[in-house]
Amino acid sequence: MSFFVNEDSIVRQIWGKSDTVLFIFAGASAEFALNKAVDWLYFTGKLPSDPLGRLFSTVDYARKIVFTSEADANKAIDIMRQIHAGVENKRGYSIPDWAYRDVLFMLIYYSISAYELLERNLSAEEKEEVYNVFYRVGVRMELKELPPTYNEWLPVRETHLQNDLQTSNYTQDLFLQYKKHLGAMRFKVLIEGQKLVVPELVKQLLQFSDFSLLTPVVPLYKISRLMKMDWLLKSLLLPADYKEQINGLNIQQKQKQ
Repeated sequence: MSFFVNEDSIVRQIWGKSDTVLFIFAGASAEFALNKAVDWLYFTGKLPSDPLGRLFSTVDYARKIVFTSEADANKAIDIMRQIHAGVENKRGYSIPDWAYRDVLFMLIYYSISAYELLERNLSAEEKEEVYNVFYRVGVRMELKELPPTYNEWLPVRETHLQNDLQTSNYTQDLFLQYKKHLGAMRFKVLIEGQKLVVPELVKQLLQFSDFSLLTPVVPLYKISRLMKMDWLLKSLLLPADYKEQINGLNIQQKQKQ
């Protein structure tokens, strides 16, 4: 069977661990709130009404791409594109191509940033591998102007950050929704986690300090994983309704190994 992502790929390691996935979406949730096209996510009402549900819906699509056959992964990508096309038809105009690229770029950036925070620095070859997986996703979605390599992507990513991010009423409202659905304590943890993985410009726009309360906690968390005690920390931080879905990411990885 041909897989979209090789079974020994670093991408499977990144997306096969629940804590890494949580940090990917912690970072992306911050950057999403600043994106100039975030109004598209408000059009259906699904994001503000259930930001956690939206997160896990996206995780589910990512899992289908990373852990399934090439045919099934392509099918998942095509469905994703069809869903967005349906939203475009309802609204009467197209989502800008740069907005699609921004989302793809977030997945690339935070896959690397989250893994390096919790595990180790990736080699140049591994970063290229991460980029190539999502590049192929973008090609399948018929996105334009995608750089062919990781190194060529880096300045393009920086340009997108400079051009496509701003604080707005959507930014404020989305963070209020995060707090509403997570609760005050978990929301505080989200903010501190975001500080650890977002780029400098995102910190500046959200008025984040450089210091995160989680900085001294990360080494302790790594030790807790070695001692198989990380479940205790997750049980304190994750809403009960979503614990099974998060833990399911770890189970998925074990089944594929």
